[in-house]
Amino acid sequence: MRILFLGSGEFAIPTLRSITHDGHEVVAVISQPDKPRGRGKGVTPTPVKNEAMELGLPVLTPENVNAPEVVGRIRSLGAELAYVAAFGQKIGAELLGAFPAGIVNLHGSLLPAYRGAAPIQRAVMNGEEETGVTVFRLVEKMDAGPVLVRRRTGIGPDETADELHDRLSRIGCDAVRATLEILQKDPDIPGEEQDHARATMAPKLTKAEGRIHFNMPARKLAAIIRGLWSWPGANCRFQSADGRRDEIVTLARAVAYTIRTRPAESPDEVGRINDMMRVQAADADLEILQIKPAGGRLMDWQDYVNGRHVAEGDRFVPIEPA
Repeated sequence: MRILFLGSGEFAIPTLRSITHDGHEVVAVISQPDKPRGRGKGVTPTPVKNEAMELGLPVLTPENVNAPEVVGRIRSLGAELAYVAAFGQKIGAELLGAFPAGIVNLHGSLLPAYRGAAPIQRAVMNGEEETGVTVFRLVEKMDAGPVLVRRRTGIGPDETADELHDRLSRIGCDAVRATLEILQKDPDIPGEEQDHARATMAPKLTKAEGRIHFNMPARKLAAIIRGLWSWPGANCRFQSADGRRDEIVTLARAVAYTIRTRPAESPDEVGRINDMMRVQAADADLEILQIKPAGGRLMDWQDYVNGRHVAEGDRFVPIEPA
């Protein structure tokens, strides 16, 4: 098929490679404009633009994909189908009707669950055991179009949002391949209507959500920590009992130690490190697996314990809002 590819983030890269490898003609790639990124604020292309240039594909980076002159340019490319993944701009009504086979979107959840910008992170944070990807027909309402293909997968007990993101992006290749086979046989296939009454939302994460508290169940806390990695990260302060160390850290991976379930006896006990180098949550111990000191590298918890001489009675406390 002749396909227009619209994508910006890394989630879209595996399917861009897959579509081109499978012999489809990508007439152009539409991506977000280059933006200042990193500490130096140098202007940097999106991951998809970089990949498209390596593949030798033509790239357009409009500020507004729905601008009349952009829509005209897109129409002139003669694509049969448009494919969207991690694009970052809303597709308007005129573009929705510009392709004979329509527009399809790859989404990182089992729709209608987790509609919105952060389906992968929210699924991990909420302790879901299963998720997947959905390819659906794009409509004006966000993530609400008829479903063409779903693929399911379990979520590992210590899997972070970053790891799940990468797995789902690869699973998406199979889902998109199956979708294109369906559309080649019947470009007008309507798809299966979503059960809108069962829809749940996955709003974009905020930096404020990264300031964690330990006064919650250990299972919930562990899920939040894994879901927040790597952005904005589960941030708190490590404070030694002797007062010699006080630093901001980001917890990257943790699990609940349910063999030892003991409710905190007082608010002061929450966040305290015990003799087994585990942390007291509201109902049980939290076992930290990975941690990143501010300005430092991601490391195993045991390496942090050894390097900082962590002792029983040291604690993690919330970062107070500025």
